Amino acid sequence: MKRRLQTLPDGSLACSRNGNYWKWYWNCGDGLSYLPKSARPLAEKLAVRKYLSLLLRSLQTRRSFLDSYLARKSQAAEQAVQAFLEDPAYQPLLAPYFTPLSPELAQWAAAPYDQNPLFPEQRIHKCASGHLVRSKSEAIIDMVLYTNQVPFRYECALTLGKTVIYPDFTIRDPSSGKTYYWEHFGMMDQPSYAARTFSKLQLYTSFQIIPSIQLITTYETQEHPLNTETAEALVRQYFL
Repeated sequence: MKRRLQTLPDGSLACSRNGNYWKWYWNCGDGLSYLPKSARPLAEKLAVRKYLSLLLRSLQTRRSFLDSYLARKSQAAEQAVQAFLEDPAYQPLLAPYFTPLSPELAQWAAAPYDQNPLFPEQRIHKCASGHLVRSKSEAIIDMVLYTNQVPFRYECALTLGKTVIYPDFTIRDPSSGKTYYWEHFGMMDQPSYAARTFSKLQLYTSFQIIPSIQLITTYETQEHPLNTETAEALVRQYFL
């Protein structure tokens, strides 16, 4: 419809009744111009433009409602899965199913490690893996790693030169055992946060930990939050 509209004359058609007849007027931005009967082909094209414009607006509105509905349903389904995985009645029964297949990597994931000591009160989201994380988006990442049997640690210390940082997730590839890191940057619509993000990425690259190679990165803003589908796709791309 958009392509068809581009082929039609600009402006809009207005009609008024004159006894048993209709008069046509063309509004092309500088007022109404009367169209005589000889201009019927132009009037027909303007009528088609008006019809397609109204139909397109109707379909766009319908799509907007459907997108909103599906987003709510998808979010509700994700919340139902997360709630089930957090249910203490089922966690012990499900744990063996989600344990990494490699005993060595399972032992690595379960072993004690130096975790980020800063602001522990902000870790308020309980995950099925047993971790307490700081945001719903980190809970999504935790869930997709855990349910796909990918061994990982949350906020494990990493020393880069003289700097100690705590990547959101330190991950071992289930097949090769290679180490990857996953950083989620959740407030990219805030300039100061974005600036710190770029500085952190520069630190990683200076130690040959390169985004999209050993470093997985995800981003979100208030209007564009992380979703399960994106996290699942990354896990499949890197580890499955």
